[in-house]
Amino acid sequence: MLSSRMPPTTCILLICLLSSLSSLTLASLNLNLTLPHQHPNPEAVAQEVQRRVNASLSRREILSESDQQCAVGNPIDDCWRCSSNWANNRQQLADCGIGFGQDAMGGKGGQIYTVTDSSDRDPANPTPGTLRHAVIQTEPLWIIFSADMTIKLKAELIVNSFKTIDGRGASVHVTGGGCITLQYVSNVIIHNIHVHHCKPAGNTNVASSPTHVGWRGKSDGDGISLFGARKIWIDHCSLSYCADGLIDAIMGSTGITISNNYFAHHDEVMLLGHDDKYLPDSGMQVTIAFNHFGEALVQRMPRCRRGYIHVVNNDFTQWEMYAIGGSANPTINSQGNRYTAPMDQNAKEVTKRVDTNEGNWDSWNWRTEGDIMVNGAFFVPSGAGMSTQYAKASSIEPKSVGLIDRLILTAGVFGDPRDSSRSESYPGNSGGGTITDGTTNTGSRGDGGDDYFGMIFGSGAQPSSSSSSTILLSLLIILILFVTTNHGGVLSLPLFLLLL
Repeated sequence: MLSSRMPPTTCILLICLLSSLSSLTLASLNLNLTLPHQHPNPEAVAQEVQRRVNASLSRREILSESDQQCAVGNPIDDCWRCSSNWANNRQQLADCGIGFGQDAMGGKGGQIYTVTDSSDRDPANPTPGTLRHAVIQTEPLWIIFSADMTIKLKAELIVNSFKTIDGRGASVHVTGGGCITLQYVSNVIIHNIHVHHCKPAGNTNVASSPTHVGWRGKSDGDGISLFGARKIWIDHCSLSYCADGLIDAIMGSTGITISNNYFAHHDEVMLLGHDDKYLPDSGMQVTIAFNHFGEALVQRMPRCRRGYIHVVNNDFTQWEMYAIGGSANPTINSQGNRYTAPMDQNAKEVTKRVDTNEGNWDSWNWRTEGDIMVNGAFFVPSGAGMSTQYAKASSIEPKSVGLIDRLILTAGVFGDPRDSSRSESYPGNSGGGTITDGTTNTGSRGDGGDDYFGMIFGSGAQPSSSSSSTILLSLLIILILFVTTNHGGVLSLPLFLLLL
């Protein structure tokens, strides 16, 4: 029951407001509710990624032929690889991030920790010199490896905040039980390692810090699992053959960039969002850039629930079911990707609205800008993505094909062999591809000037609309907090549950 301290007029007002919430429409509310750790303007972040790519490509054009050997136009790689002294200044990498995860500091400013022991004998009491001992420390650490090694885990590798796992200069494989878990941590960078053949493990004690050992149930067998994590950057990794997802981000994780990775030989590649009803995932913001989705992949590249997902300049080399899927009204902003459909005539569509009728998803903001569709691939936009405000000035076909090849040239772990079965001749070069730029593809290019995407990306994008249930629940919580804060009113648990 409501507290007797609350004035009767306030009680009546509260009840009236609660009873009328169900009749309010999303349009009439016109609210912009921002969840914790959510960037207030995701469109600005997406545009900044494009600006960074254009700047790197522009710089490459004016470099000498010898300098162009290291500057490929990829803004992440060009930020550090052209330095002959990068190995002595590894932490410069932390300044090279883009997108929603660009603020991930990793172990910047901390000591260098060199892993010398590939064993994982006791997850509850890690041996100094092992990767597990390094990642559970409380202070910032930049973790490197003394030599090539394969680390076969016995249980989840639980990583603490402010850590960089930097595999440059060695061939590092992480495999076995559980693999990498980022749970309620922030500021983690994972760079240039192989993650594969991960399987469920657990029902054992595992250390998560030097002073805490806890019981862990059985894990799903993800390659890299994000659970309530933020400011995370996964770059230049090669991921394959895991029991569940290669990368999963759930339970309110946000501020994530997944870039320059090579995904192969897997069914459910990437899951973003815990459950359709889990409202905190509405604040999830993820940048997926410069990745190669390679051979023998089936679906979920990614599969999204809620949130804002920016998929930019990736190469999708076929899929068996679909490339990008989603439910619960996620915003999906697909820009400058190449989608190569499989031969199966029933699997040409890039997009899939999962377990949702068209009448329920036609307002979802899914848009395609400057994407290249090969072998009959097609992207079904919806919501603001169908608006004429996203129409482009000209076709980007000739430049974008070369652009994608250049940007994903080193995707995955440096030095890894690439998929030799992939043809390097694309229909897009001769006018056979489909360009989703809002105009008719004539196979020619307008004068793009310094815009190396050959188009003008829209800057007036509408913010994604939340579902009415999200708004109503948020209003209810705000209203309850206002009443209890200003009038000392307290709702009993039964009444609170009834109102929900």
